[in-house]
Amino acid sequence: MSAIGVFDSGVGGLTVAREIIRQLPNENLVYFGDTARVPYGIKSPQTVTRFSIENILFLLKQDVKLICVACNTASSFALPVIKNNFRVPIIGVINPGVREAVYASQNKRIGVIGTKGTIKSRTYETEIKQFDPKVKVTAVACPLFVPFVEEGWLSGEVVLSVARKYLNPLKEAGVDTVILGCTHYPLLKPVIQGILGSQVTLIDSAKQVAFEIKKILASEELLNRGKGGKHKFYVSDNPEWFSSLAQRFMGRKILNVKKVDNNV
Repeated sequence: MSAIGVFDSGVGGLTVAREIIRQLPNENLVYFGDTARVPYGIKSPQTVTRFSIENILFLLKQDVKLICVACNTASSFALPVIKNNFRVPIIGVINPGVREAVYASQNKRIGVIGTKGTIKSRTYETEIKQFDPKVKVTAVACPLFVPFVEEGWLSGEVVLSVARKYLNPLKEAGVDTVILGCTHYPLLKPVIQGILGSQVTLIDSAKQVAFEIKKILASEELLNRGKGGKHKFYVSDNPEWFSSLAQRFMGRKILNVKKVDNNV
C-alpha cells in the first residue's frame, strides 16, 4: 500500500509528520531526515534545490503517492522549481500557513519568524501579498531557536531573553498574527505566546498542511481505507541522534530508524 512521503533537513519535520499521523491515522507514512546535510537554512537556493530533488527521488523509491516538503527553507527555495517536474502531488509548508494567517489577521499586520534562509528568500512575504496585497508583513530571522529546541532548552532566562530580543520588532509593528515559519518553533510556542501576548494568534502550519494533504488525497481518491497505517523513518546520518530527539517532536519514541545513503 502506497504511503505519504515526508522529508526535512533533520528532525523538525516530525512536527508535521505527527500532525499527518494524527489527522490521517490509516495512512502509511515514510519520513526522510537529511541529517547528514542539516541545516538547510544557511545553504544556497541551488544547493537546497539539489538536495530536495535527491530526497524526492529517494521517497519515490519507497512507493509514495504524495510528498510533503516539511522544511520551510526547501519549501521556499525548491518548491517552485520541483513542483511540476514529478508526477506525484508535492505540497510545501508555506502556502497552507499563509492562507490561514491571512484569514486569521484582523488588522492586516502579520509577523513571520524563521531561519535566515527562509526569511532572506522573502517567500512568505510574496505569498502573503498574493493573497492580500494590503497586508503589512514583518519578517524576523530567529537562528538560535533551532539549537535551543534541539538542546531541549524550551524555557528559562536565556531562552526568554533571546526570544524577547528577536520578537521585539513584531511587538513594535503591532502584529496580531504570527506564522511560525520553521518546524522547530512550535515547541517554543509557550515562550513565544508569553512574550507576544494572548491577543496574538500563532499559526503552526502543520495542522493546515495535514488538512491540505487529506483534501488532495480525497480529491484524487487516494485515501487509504484500511486500518492503522505503518510509519517508517529514514535518515542520511546519525540515527541515534535522530531517535533521541524524535521523542521531543513526536511525543513518543521512534525505534528502528534506518540510515541510508541518499546521494543519487
